[in-house]
Amino acid sequence: MAATLSFPREKIRVLLCEGIHPSAVAYFEERGYTQVESLPRAPSPSELRDLVKDAHIVGIRSRTVLDRDALAHAGRIFAIGCFCIGTDQVDVESAAERGIPVFNAPHANTRSVAELVIGLSIMLERDAFRKSGLVHAGSWPKSAAGAREVRGKTIGIVGYGHIGSQVSVLAEGLGMRVVFYDIVPKLPLGNAAPVATLDELLAASDIVTLHVPQTAATTNMMDAARIRAMRRGAFLINTSRGVVVDPEALAAALRDRHLAGAAVDVFPKEPLSPEAPLDSPLRGIPNVILTPHVAGSTEEAQEKIGTEVAGKLVAYSDRGSTVGAVNFPELTLAPHGPVNRVLHIHENVPGMLQRINSVIAAEGINVLAQHLETRKTVGYVVFDIERSASTALLGRLKAIPGTIRARILY
Repeated sequence: MAATLSFPREKIRVLLCEGIHPSAVAYFEERGYTQVESLPRAPSPSELRDLVKDAHIVGIRSRTVLDRDALAHAGRIFAIGCFCIGTDQVDVESAAERGIPVFNAPHANTRSVAELVIGLSIMLERDAFRKSGLVHAGSWPKSAAGAREVRGKTIGIVGYGHIGSQVSVLAEGLGMRVVFYDIVPKLPLGNAAPVATLDELLAASDIVTLHVPQTAATTNMMDAARIRAMRRGAFLINTSRGVVVDPEALAAALRDRHLAGAAVDVFPKEPLSPEAPLDSPLRGIPNVILTPHVAGSTEEAQEKIGTEVAGKLVAYSDRGSTVGAVNFPELTLAPHGPVNRVLHIHENVPGMLQRINSVIAAEGINVLAQHLETRKTVGYVVFDIERSASTALLGRLKAIPGTIRARILY
């Protein structure tokens, strides 16, 4: 018996948390997803468990935590979108075990971060932030002392990826000399020059800006020894991850004027609400610019993130494409047209493809295309078949030992 097996778009419940940009809501609705709920805040853990029970697609930003416990309450979720850069707030391996791909927007706010780094560089070299505080307090510190142009200064970029390379282009446009260090060889843009070691970069730079991911190798990378290896009177900018810099060591180097100043946008432990105070030894030091993790938070970036992540979620829901998933086998799939498409997510164990093929062959169905990818413990196979699938086929696919999820799209 033939059947319409795709779950109708108008019945798919989409939950978006933390004031995700309206561009995401518009993207879903324009494509037939009418049950879109958008919360302006991060739900509490207990509230989140209730909300995800009936959700099929969940979108979050950085404050909503989808850990193993939350996912255990989310029996219907088939896709998660992180409308931000990182995915630390999601237990991505637990999601993979449940057959749930997790998507993000790793490069959508590249320009926003790069522009702020350049702005902070200028503010630090001009001592503008400290002087602004004095003027607010009633003083008038009109003086050229300690105020310098960025032109001719050396900026050292640690991590020459999407953001670091954009900083490089902007800095060179201001007449700065650019050096960079990356653990992977990268093609320099413009006149940027790679250096062989991080210590070489620290010794050569008037401004050091960090653009590295959070890993075991980068955790506490800028410790007391590395901070003291920087030039006396240099500046440090961190818009990457809070754990990359030892805040106590940085505070000490600022107080004794080994460093002339710093700008920090990320912290090892950040407040969970706008009302909660930041607990950091850097507070109160006049030559430090502190911002609340907003380097990538511009209206332009948020709009771009909204459409990018919503697009990835819709592409997976509509056609099974997993391009950009951080925890899942990646398949690039075009729309499947008039044929049926079979999606099968399974444990990555020997013999699975043979079992799946046997079930489809038993239905007497001709396979027009087949795609298979595996990642760690998860396998993902997609078949396009020439005639309508039966309800029995879906049941038999789900009954294969090792199956995590199965769907058929028409």
